[in-house]
Amino acid sequence: MVQLTLPKNSKITGNSKVHTAEKKDGGAYRTFKVYRYDPDTPENPRIDSYEIDVSNVSMVLDGLIKIKNEIDPSLAFRRSCREGVCGSCAFNINGANTLACTIGLDELGDGDITVYPLPHQPVVKDLVTDLSKFYEQHAYIEPYLKAKDDEPDDEWRQSQADREKLDGLYECILCACCSTSCPSYWWNGDKDGEDEYLGPAALLQAYRWLSDSRDQHTNERLDKLEDDFKLYRCHTIMNCAQVCPKHLNPAKAIVEIKKMMVSRPDGKAAK
Repeated sequence: MVQLTLPKNSKITGNSKVHTAEKKDGGAYRTFKVYRYDPDTPENPRIDSYEIDVSNVSMVLDGLIKIKNEIDPSLAFRRSCREGVCGSCAFNINGANTLACTIGLDELGDGDITVYPLPHQPVVKDLVTDLSKFYEQHAYIEPYLKAKDDEPDDEWRQSQADREKLDGLYECILCACCSTSCPSYWWNGDKDGEDEYLGPAALLQAYRWLSDSRDQHTNERLDKLEDDFKLYRCHTIMNCAQVCPKHLNPAKAIVEIKKMMVSRPDGKAAK
């Protein structure tokens, strides 16, 4: 069985701070319970409570911005587009990884709203995590077109049918919701050297380029994935597909890569 060891000073303590709102008539109040941690201090993480008027708050991100602007400016989190495109505001909200800018308060039912950083990532501060390893794994699959033929004078042409094969793949915004929700990635995704599982996001992107009719390095791409860890540590748990805010299915893409592996003759793809 896999043995997991928590980092030093990572246990949440009871030294939480409670911010209570001054109730006003006509207000609608809910409590946000937010993970707080500053590695520059000797204190363990804590969960702070913020009671706010959500009468004019529709999304979780709006609530966090309200907290930072009106109650606690020390709260740290990432956000940018507010349109579900950049992936910056990916957090664990009420137990599920998702984007704070696209999850509405009405979708979370009644009761408190809990906001934690993405699981299994080093915490820089509060809700900000270090995604360096995640981006390294994405870079490993070489997410760009690789061709052997001479570059055409005008453009690389692609039929409409071949273009449609990329639907459900290219839309990934690299928010890391899928990879950080995957138990196999928790166990095998942060090792040094070659023995690491690349995770759903990187493998979804790998299949995006393996599926591109204009790419001519299929064998080389498959060779980079063919070992005991990078691809085959996927056990089809399906957490990735359940949490993807773009409704993509990384698990299906991983299955398709495995099919390409076993179908290439003598270890080399036909393409």
